Formats: sequence, structure tokens, C-alpha cells
Amino acid sequence: MAGIDSTVPGSPHTTSPLPGVPAAAAPSDPVPPPGALIQDRLASWVSDLTTLHELTERLIRTAVLDEALREVLAAGAALVGARRGMAVLEPADGLGPASTIGLGLAHADLGTIETVPRGTSSYGRLLDGLPDPVHPERVPDPIAIRDVRTEEGLDPRHREVAARLGYAASYALPLATEEAGRLGAAVWLYDEPAEPTDRQRHLIGLYGRFATEHLARLLQVERARVQVATVAEELLPSRLPRVPGVQLAARHRTGPRGGGDWYDALPLPEGALGLAVGSVSGTGPSALAAMGRLRASLRAYAVMEGEDPVAVLSDLELLLRLTEPARSATALFAYAEPARRRIVLAGAGHAPPLVIGDRRTEFVETSLSAPLGMLSCWEAPSVELSPAPGETVLLYTDGLLRRTGDAMDRAFARLHAAASSVPKADRHDPGAVADHVLRTLLPEGLDPAVDGEDVVLLAARFD
Repeated sequence: MAGIDSTVPGSPHTTSPLPGVPAAAAPSDPVPPPGALIQDRLASWVSDLTTLHELTERLIRTAVLDEALREVLAAGAALVGARRGMAVLEPADGLGPASTIGLGLAHADLGTIETVPRGTSSYGRLLDGLPDPVHPERVPDPIAIRDVRTEEGLDPRHREVAARLGYAASYALPLATEEAGRLGAAVWLYDEPAEPTDRQRHLIGLYGRFATEHLARLLQVERARVQVATVAEELLPSRLPRVPGVQLAARHRTGPRGGGDWYDALPLPEGALGLAVGSVSGTGPSALAAMGRLRASLRAYAVMEGEDPVAVLSDLELLLRLTEPARSATALFAYAEPARRRIVLAGAGHAPPLVIGDRRTEFVETSLSAPLGMLSCWEAPSVELSPAPGETVLLYTDGLLRRTGDAMDRAFARLHAAASSVPKADRHDPGAVADHVLRTLLPEGLDPAVDGEDVVLLAARFD
């Protein structure tokens, strides 16, 4: 039958060919079964898909642009078989942010690479290349330089930099898609002349498209965060007032979602000073707007009746209940007379201030009170205290405590320990006091890109 080999091998027990039948040819190398090649190819595809899945899973867990770029560089180096690389974030719309990240390259090495004229460097051609006049949305192709020493058309500076840094080849990939546009480029450097195989190019291309979409999402989040932070800063005091007898310092950080924590310090008649901190419930633009309205209203009430903090907060509570019944807020207002070193304060569901000095570090004992907008009628007694010369009164919002990740009682204990450990040499500067508390309580800092509560500290040191 057609397609079937008519030659049948003899029985292994046959010692000589049958009469009239030619002897069989000597056996050759075993031929793999017809499905073996397909199985090998499928196994290769599964391996590639598994690798891509693992790399994209690691990338999707990044929440900051620089962190994502580092992950892209590391994954790309594994996929194309390189050891070093550089990623440049430079959105085509020019709205930023811009960033340059290296893998296995020092900061000075990145600066050296950037001295190569952009029109001749591979990543520069991807960043500055003109769009296709017929298909402007078309993503540019990757650029491979197999051997820097022999590649035609390279700028002499390119060869000089390659020799100085010890790389012989490069592979540049655009970080761009038709949907996201051009966000930047990544280039990987080989120690010896080389270029990715077709399989490696295919894998890095798939990964690059996914990475670009992820970077585009992080870019949108970062831009929104910057806008929110800018609005929040504009709603807070541009500078602190100068009032004889007291030194002021403030530290503020808005979370990426835009919370409603705020502070204020305003001079009042007869050399007095009003100090306030507060927090509005909710996040986002609506919380920022409510925070701005609340702060402006408190300033008006403080000017009219600041010597009575209970009356100030009562008026504020009535306004909040009438104008924004679905929102609550905490607040603390202090009426300070620096010349007499006297403070009268009242709080509405807010954390107690902390007095920091050479002889004591203690929380101010305030009565329990509900946040504004929680009860039909808010009321709480005021508290009076007399800071000693050189003591600092620290006002703060609950975000400082929540950022620690501890239960509230544990967070208060840590805050007290941090305040107690302020070096004696720093206690003359309220800014240094606030910074020490922040560093001690939150060793990882107040990275604005990390999701978390707003944080406000307002420190007043009395002479």
C-alpha cells in the first residue's frame, strides 16, 4: 500500500535469509517516533509560557515605577541572556515623570552611556525616532548590535564608551504599544559579541508588551498621586507664621489616594497663636475639598472666638453636620499664649498632644470625645497646660499611628518612646524633634508612592 514501507525486518531468531530473499540492510540509528518532535516542541512552549507567567507575576506585584523598571531589566536580562542593562522612562507626551534605572551599572556608568549622542545610540534612536508617517501608531522594532567594534554607522563615542564599560554588544527594546504609546526603552549589554536568538526575541517581545501596559498603569497612578499631593499642599499653609516666644515646624505627607489630614497655625490678636490639626473621613478629591472647607471655616471661627477652643469646635461641628451630613472629622484646636506659656485646647475624637522636654515626655490628658458629625450635639471640656521653657508640644494625626501597622495601644507606646529618645542637642529645634520622631517611628520613611495613611505633625517649641 502506498505510504507504507513494504520492507519487513526478519525475525530475530533467523540466522540466515530465506532462499530468494535479499539480506536486510544493517540497522541504522533509531528513528524517533513521529510524535516525539511534537512533544518536544510542546514541552518547549510550556516551558516558555511558564517562564513568562513567573516573570509577569513578579512584575504585576510591583507598585512603584522605579521598582517596576528594575524588575523589567532583571527579567529581560534573563530572557535575552545578558548581564547588564539600562531602562529609560521618558513618556512621549512629555508630561513625565522621567527616570533612568541601571542593572549591574553604577550611577557613573549610566552617565557615561548617556554621553553617547542619542541619534546614534540604540535606546536613543528608539526614544527620539520619528513616527512612521503612514502608521504613526506603529511600534518601532528592537535594535540589535551584535558587535560594537565592527557595527557600521556607529558614532566613535559609542565605541569608546563600550570599551570603557567593557560591553561588546547590545539589544534595545522599545517600551511601547499602540494603546499606551511610547513610554521609554530598555537596553541590555553583552560582555561578548552576541545577539538574542529568534526564540529569545519572541519571548522578550511578549514580555515587553505586557511590561509596557503595566508601566502605563503605574504611570497614570503616579501622575494622579502627584496631582492629589499638589492640590493637598495648596490647601495647607504655604508657610508657618512667626510669633514671638514660639518656634513652629510642620511635616505633612499625603497618601497616594489623597486623604483629608490637615494642619494650621495662625496668628491671633494680642500675640496669641492658634494651632490645629484634623482629619476628614474619606479619600480622594472629595475628601480634599472637604478638608479645605473645614480648615477655612476653622480659621474664621478661631479669629472670632479662638480663646474658647470648645466654642470653635462646636461651631465647626454644627457647620459639618448641616453642610456635609454624611461625613465625619476629627479635630484638635489649641489657643496658645506664648508670652505666658499657656495653652488651652479641646479635641474632638483626636489623638492627645505630646509634651516633649528635658524633664518630661508625656501625653496631655484630654477627656474622651466623639469625632465631629457623629453625635447630634458635640461637647467636650477644654484642657489647660503650661509648657516649660524649651518644651515642645507635638500635635499629630492618627495616620502617624496607623502607619506603624501596630495596634493603637502599641503605637502610642512606640510614639512615646520615640519622643523620649530625641537627642538633647536636637530639642531646641522643633523640626529636628519632628524628624527624629518620624525616623524612629517609621524607619522605612514616608514614601509617597506607598499606599498608606496621610501623616501630619505640627511641633511648637516654647522659649
